[in-house]
Amino acid sequence: MGIPILLYNVPSRTGVDIKPETYQILSEHPNIRGTKEAGGNISALAKTAALCGEGFDIYSGNDDQTLPVMALGGKGVISVLANIMPRETHDMCRYFLDGKLEKSRKMQFKLLPVMEALFWDVNPIPVKTALSIMGICGHYCRLPLTPMERGQKEKLEAVIRKYVKDN
Repeated sequence: MGIPILLYNVPSRTGVDIKPETYQILSEHPNIRGTKEAGGNISALAKTAALCGEGFDIYSGNDDQTLPVMALGGKGVISVLANIMPRETHDMCRYFLDGKLEKSRKMQFKLLPVMEALFWDVNPIPVKTALSIMGICGHYCRLPLTPMERGQKEKLEAVIRKYVKDN
């Protein structure tokens, strides 16, 4: 057996969308274990889950779609949010897996403003800026990334101060 492979479907960055039928063919390869799905199309994701079956792990690649993906059999999320709110991201998924759906749903709704704020600029600029605001890393980005515009950074800082503990 070789190295396990997790596919990553992110059409907004690649211009290509992995279709459910393509996933079905790829899932037959013994090293391909699943996907990080960031295409945003829940209907296509449902079809992928149906075609690929239990042996193909699906993870949400969009924090704001974590619970819908898990409701279709997804294993969790490969998260941007978890970089600044790891406990909350974990708890939201754990509550879902433990059948505490209402508690999980309320967390998803509560965290939506932070999830949205982390995409006000090209990823990973907002999450690096948030980590900087939190005192976890410096204020720099390597090219081709650039710092957030001042107005956006101030808006992000307000969201971080409101939603992230210890700030």
